[in-house]
Amino acid sequence: MANWSSLRDALCDVEHQITFTWAELDEMVGGLPPSAYKHAAFWKGARSGWPGFTTTTVGVGHSVTFVRSGPSGERVPPPSPTPQVTSAPAQTRPADIILVSCVKEKRADPAPAKDLYTSPLFGKERRHAESSGKPWFILSAKHGLVAPDHVLEPYELRLSDTPRTYQHAWGLNVVRQLEDAAGPLTGKTIEVHAGAAYTDAIRALLLGAGAHVIEPLAGLTLGQRLAWYARAPDSSDSPAVETAPGIDGLVERLRDETRAQTPAVFLATHGVDTRRPGLYSWWVDPAGAVDLTTGLEARIEPGLIYAGLAGATRTKSGKKSTNTLWGRIRGMHLGGNHNFSTFRLSLGSILAAARHAQRIDEDALTEWMHQHLRLIAVPVDDPDGLDALETEILTALDPPLNLHKRPKSDARTRLSQLRRQHRPG
Repeated sequence: MANWSSLRDALCDVEHQITFTWAELDEMVGGLPPSAYKHAAFWKGARSGWPGFTTTTVGVGHSVTFVRSGPSGERVPPPSPTPQVTSAPAQTRPADIILVSCVKEKRADPAPAKDLYTSPLFGKERRHAESSGKPWFILSAKHGLVAPDHVLEPYELRLSDTPRTYQHAWGLNVVRQLEDAAGPLTGKTIEVHAGAAYTDAIRALLLGAGAHVIEPLAGLTLGQRLAWYARAPDSSDSPAVETAPGIDGLVERLRDETRAQTPAVFLATHGVDTRRPGLYSWWVDPAGAVDLTTGLEARIEPGLIYAGLAGATRTKSGKKSTNTLWGRIRGMHLGGNHNFSTFRLSLGSILAAARHAQRIDEDALTEWMHQHLRLIAVPVDDPDGLDALETEILTALDPPLNLHKRPKSDARTRLSQLRRQHRPG
């Protein structure tokens, strides 16, 4: 049975509105009920699961937006912050090893463990661990301690759903595996990013082995955990908050699929660190790639399909732009009007052709983007050099749906023809 207390806790900290992805909601409540998957009406009206809020933009299987609607319009005071729990003498003790937990959302095919788990939370855990430069491992409910590059088959198992006897045996096995991988644990500091089922199973065993244990996320709700990574000094919260390096680093970040986030997750940041110029890339999932292939009559592979810039100084006039990554992606790409976005025009034209429609259905296009696309946004501090950077980026990435600055191809010729049918005037 779903437990809505974590969602209620997360909403207490929300002043106006917030969007949670389906995976985040499922993880928060411990498994959504079947009716939530079948009927959008499940999410309508006042419910005890989200008191003081109404829902808008309900995308079944994708995301739900909660909007505060107290009777007086005043914010409900949040509960007192839950103190962070640590078994180490000091929270500032540097970690020697970082452990992060597995998540429910996974790829359908075998993959290295660091790539198998696909939820936004795991992406943040991974980036935090990698940015530390310390050895890190994944706590798998099925396999115990797993090295990031170890290839795993997809599986379905939650440690919290297993008997106490299994959890105890699992904890013993994890500590043995960790000692095999890292040597004696005496004096080592182990930083654990995991839920209570995982930490409870290994905490006493690690302490008994002489290790110090730090749990920076202990007692935090899912929303608070996501916010913690945004503030963590040694991690990058998401692809939308990183300062761009040189051209090689930019290319690497824009083509690193593990950094891609759903539109709903991007919008939930409310523009933190993206109200700046920068570069972005858009990605499509396998089902979306089939739709694009059908409409374009040319093979589009799942993956990176488009890249662009926001806020570049105009090269001819030298006039500064007031546009930002947040404005371009939220207001234009996801804003509901293909007349204001060449990327949206391209997608809408292709999907209209796939559906044999005479016009672009803006609402359906927005819903399709939320369902099938992800994005990476990287701020760049020098708007004067952005246009030249974009040229180099497009040469390196060669996204199939970019027309400007790219050579002609059969797919681009077809795309140009489709776009002409939907341009105003």
